[in-house]
Amino acid sequence: MSRPRWSVVIPAFNEARRLPRYLAEIVTYFDGRGEAYEVLIADDGSTDGTHDAVAPVTRTHEAVRVLRHDWNEGKGAAVRRGMLAARGDFRLFADADGATPIGEVKRLEAALMGGAEVAIGSRALPDPSVSVSARRHRVVAGHVFNWIVQHLVVPGVTDSQCGFKAFTAKAAVDLFEKLRTAGFAFDVELLLLARRLGYRVAEVPVNWTDQAGSKVRVLGNGPRMLWEVAMARRRVGRR
Repeated sequence: MSRPRWSVVIPAFNEARRLPRYLAEIVTYFDGRGEAYEVLIADDGSTDGTHDAVAPVTRTHEAVRVLRHDWNEGKGAAVRRGMLAARGDFRLFADADGATPIGEVKRLEAALMGGAEVAIGSRALPDPSVSVSARRHRVVAGHVFNWIVQHLVVPGVTDSQCGFKAFTAKAAVDLFEKLRTAGFAFDVELLLLARRLGYRVAEVPVNWTDQAGSKVRVLGNGPRMLWEVAMARRRVGRR
């Protein structure tokens, strides 16, 4: 198989219901581009038959494969495994729920081609060409978390948590080899590392629609995420 231009990493924990639709969208999109690509599904210890749910696609598309992990380690760990197994010149990770249409990769691609080494999707930057739809409680929780990150950890980034981020191959290997946050707040450590190592980061507005079935719980995961952010800041600061 020729070296892919794009690698798409999808972290998945119990996504048998939501992932097949988005996977089909991704395959259709990249097939239409007429260039080599790969899709890596980082199955993080799913117990709901996620592997079986995507089997019809993996059987018929050589470019799509599943990286199975025996237990649930966390979203950050799953994305890290996928990124370090990827071979593409450019590497995107996208949430399994399909909240961001895969066609939005063109916006991140333009940023990378323009000189950025890390391009992050944003639901917070105002842009008349994009639409963001979310439930009120998630909007409020997101604003609070992003305010903390922006003012105390990574100044200048309006949305650290959008699950749609792209990297050059070099930046992906360098950053994910150093990443240690296994949970939902891994994005913050990535951005801290990118700043510390001097990578050019571009924040790009993207279309985004809230999907039912989110694994992130405001009360259940919020305190843990703040703890992970504090630990990441301390860890990167030591470097």
